[in-house]
Amino acid sequence: MYILGIETSCDETSAAIVKDGQKVLSCAISSSLDFHRRYGGIVPEIAYRMQLETITYVLDAALKEAKIKLKNISAVSVTDKPGLLGSLLVGVCLAKAVSFSLRIPLLSVDHLHSHIYAAFFNNKTIKFPAVALVVSGGHTSLFYVQSFDQIKLIGQTQDDACGEAFDKVAKILGLGYPGGPYLEQIAQGANAKKFKFACSNTKAPLDFSFSGIKTALFYQIKYQKPKNKKETADIAASFQETVIETLINKSFLAVKLKKTHSLILGGGVIANCRLRDKFTAAAKENGVKLYFPQKDLCMDNAAMVAGLGYQLLKLGYRSGLDLAAGSN
Repeated sequence: MYILGIETSCDETSAAIVKDGQKVLSCAISSSLDFHRRYGGIVPEIAYRMQLETITYVLDAALKEAKIKLKNISAVSVTDKPGLLGSLLVGVCLAKAVSFSLRIPLLSVDHLHSHIYAAFFNNKTIKFPAVALVVSGGHTSLFYVQSFDQIKLIGQTQDDACGEAFDKVAKILGLGYPGGPYLEQIAQGANAKKFKFACSNTKAPLDFSFSGIKTALFYQIKYQKPKNKKETADIAASFQETVIETLINKSFLAVKLKKTHSLILGGGVIANCRLRDKFTAAAKENGVKLYFPQKDLCMDNAAMVAGLGYQLLKLGYRSGLDLAAGSN
């Protein structure tokens, strides 16, 4: 069964063809990141205008790479939330058009849930129940996953998302955008214990807060400017290490509270090598089975949308042509 996935929640425009929820036949992606980089952040109007211009070309590219025709598609799966409303509308409208014209099922997929599914492409032995952590530029969320259609939010950021904090700290340090890759690069080999940072406490133990550590770093730079590149690297490494340790502590606390032995990671920040290494070591120490996607599926992509769509289709889910972007 061939499922067409469409993902347009933020700055990427992506279409993918996935066979039977496991085999990725194609995953075409067009990004407007170079335009946003000029402004140091996502500009919603730029994102959806670029998506309007490129969406049909991306769909054609996905079909060509998969070497199948549109008429062979069995169902179309699309991200309908959360995300930029204008961007979501582009993908939802195309998905509804394909569904109507081919008279095939339409499936709506939660963007964060699809990030969890990304780990299933290279980990076919994942068993439920599990705890899942999704870490991206816009979200830092913990979920209790009982099945593909029973995913409960159990913790989330109360202010900045983890990726957002990385972006802001990179800007403070005079690095580029998006901040994550730049921080990871400069932190390599630096002294992560040189500076003492801490993430703010939260009322709920499984929630996150990253605005406090960002502010602390800002004042560290303001009142004690780095003397050289090495000191800047030490600050970046100290910040990165503290954030990763916070993610680890909260995630394994969730695993303990939910009495499960499986932890799934997803989202763009999961591509960070230091994070992957630290989580792997912590999982081994705690006797927890850890699963994360291959790096090219950590970022926003339509393959994960198509994969989860296939599983929902098997469970009997369908969406109507009245599907609205951003719906609950």
